[in-house]
This record gives sequence, C-alpha cells and structure tokens, in this order.
Amino acid sequence: MQLASDTQALPWAPVAPGYSFKALHASPDAPEWVLLLRFEPGTVVPRHRHTGEVHAYTLTGQRKLLDTGEVVAAGGYVYEAPGNVDTWMAVGDEPLIAFVTVRGAVEYLDEHGEVARRTTAATSYEHYQRFLASRQEAASHSGS
Repeated sequence: MQLASDTQALPWAPVAPGYSFKALHASPDAPEWVLLLRFEPGTVVPRHRHTGEVHAYTLTGQRKLLDTGEVVAAGGYVYEAPGNVDTWMAVGDEPLIAFVTVRGAVEYLDEHGEVARRTTAATSYEHYQRFLASRQEAASHSGS
C-alpha cells in the first residue's frame, strides 16, 4: 500500500506550549509512527525513554541534547536505541522541525524515574484525529 501526503497542507496539532506535530503515519494498531515535530526555541522535551528505536532527522533549527551537550543542527541525524533515556531542548533563533520515525512507545519520566505519561502510535493518532475534528467543527460553526 502506498500513502502520499501533502505535508505542507497538514495542520500543526498543538501538544504543549512550544510543541506541535503533524501525524504523517499513525494508526491505533501500528507498531511504528512517523511524525513531523515542531519545537519553538527554548522548548524542553522532558526526560523520556524509548521502548523501541527512533530515527530523527533535523530539517530546520537545532536541538541540544541536555545529557551530552551535543547540538544537532539542520541536516543532523539521531538514532536512539530501545531503552534510551534522554532530554533535550530546541535552541537557536528558529523553530526546530524534525522528521521522526518511532517504534514502540515514548515514556515520559517523573523526577523518580517512574513513567508519568506514555505516548504511542495509537495515542498520537487519537490526538491528531481529535485535533482535526475540532478544527472541522470550528470551521463549520464559523460558516453558519
């Protein structure tokens, strides 16, 4: 099956202040999900663990890996192995936009290292579908 998408036409779904995403491929039963992530400068991604591997390619902007101090700029690629725990921040003057493929879940950890929140292909899919539905509903009400 082939799936093509006009990523420019897809809206950015807000997740938290300074953080939004476009779901390129996500479904409730998929083991893998593909996203465009957008982070405004200064936005910190809290400590999290990956249950599967992650491939991330930075399209614009840059991020600083807070555990190592390494800066990944546009054109940079990051591979995260299953079990990897990290935190990072969007730095510089422009938004960070990254193309990301995630296998498994992302588990956000509290100050004790316990899972506070879990994101999967299913939860990303549901979040994006709710966002699209709310936009459609708002558009239909504004046109009435």
